Amino acid sequence: MHNPREGEFITIKSYKHDGSLHRTWRDTMVLKTSDQSIIGCNDHTLVTEADGRRWVTREPALLYYHKHYWFNIVTMIRQKGVSYYCNLASPYAIDQEALKYIDYDLDIKVFPDGEKRLLDVDEYELHRNRMNYPKDIDHILKENVKILVSWINEEKGPFSKEYVDLWYERYCQLSHNQQNS
Repeated sequence: MHNPREGEFITIKSYKHDGSLHRTWRDTMVLKTSDQSIIGCNDHTLVTEADGRRWVTREPALLYYHKHYWFNIVTMIRQKGVSYYCNLASPYAIDQEALKYIDYDLDIKVFPDGEKRLLDVDEYELHRNRMNYPKDIDHILKENVKILVSWINEEKGPFSKEYVDLWYERYCQLSHNQQNS
């Protein structure tokens, strides 16, 4: 298992339950690693979809991945405020190639005004049936939606202003240092 260091760039790959590649993000800067989690940031990063389409992210985004929680959190730092896109997904694994996880379709979007929306329920049901998600995974994902909503409501971890300020500032410092070396 490869544990990247602060300031290194990694690739992120999401897969579907059937093992097919879903999406790839290039050049995410690692801000912090521990035995349990990785925090990263990307900005204007190339994203490649499974069908080959490519696009570039529009704003800085802090990324939070954990080895025990079945979700990851993308904090988008925009002019109109911070918003979140939370993917219900397997805990991550990392190797020499990339940080990897399985995307389980369900997402929670949190808007700058605090409004929350559960997204892609129809897609989840379609894939759950088509790819035969086991009952235990269905249960785990539904329990993790509850955990995620409680984190959002309590402004815990990535959902706190302090977290966003701290890690975005660290990204700016590391980026500045790399530009000047």
